Amino acid sequence: MSTSQDLVTALKAELRRAGITYAQLATELGLAESSVKRIFARGDMTLARIDEVLAVLRLDFADLARQVAQATPPRRELSEAQEEAVVRDPKLLLTTLCVMSQWSVEQMVATYTLSRPQATACLMALHRLGLIELRQGPGTQLRYRLKIDKAFRWRPDGPVMRFFRDRAMADYFSGSFGGPAEALMLVHGQLAPAQAQHFEERLQRLAQDFAQQHLADQKLPAHEKRAFTLVLAQRSWLFAGLREQLREGAAVASSAR
Repeated sequence: MSTSQDLVTALKAELRRAGITYAQLATELGLAESSVKRIFARGDMTLARIDEVLAVLRLDFADLARQVAQATPPRRELSEAQEEAVVRDPKLLLTTLCVMSQWSVEQMVATYTLSRPQATACLMALHRLGLIELRQGPGTQLRYRLKIDKAFRWRPDGPVMRFFRDRAMADYFSGSFGGPAEALMLVHGQLAPAQAQHFEERLQRLAQDFAQQHLADQKLPAHEKRAFTLVLAQRSWLFAGLREQLREGAAVASSAR
């Protein structure tokens, strides 16, 4: 169930709790009862319409969003179709990467060639995908909350990682990695599977530390920060040039992919 549908479901529950029928709500909103029924049946309601219903219920949007958040567990990954929707639209992909870094709408618009209406449309799309929960800020400002688990990751062979491998990896590794605070290390060895799992868990913790430091440094002025990208990987693998020189039947446990 998408986040927008969750909001509509919560609104239905609040209407029942308040004893307000669709006919009564239609009168309050100045709509035909059939229109109200159609809106709730489709489960796709604009934020403006949600606000109107909340006004009738005398509820705050934050309270409704909190109910939905408590009922919906954080996501650990998106579906194949959802990731495909993200990479299909360059603006949506850009916005997704920004919200993963918890940028404000103001930062997105000031940094990239992304208009405010475009940013709003992309945030609405991510809201429907369940990646974020939209909130109303002061005035007409939009705020959001990420709805992903700390262990969230892109699907290993999904559309986003394929996009990175096909479109971004060569550009990333074309650098010398010789600048301040830059490093590229290649370490090869043979480990017991249990120990390899231990190192994978440590890599996960390092990624989380990196993300937390990014959030902590958000308060710094722009001139005191630089963009860094951390790529972590561990794979059972032997370089093709070495695989070609293996003796037939040699006992080297490695992936031939």
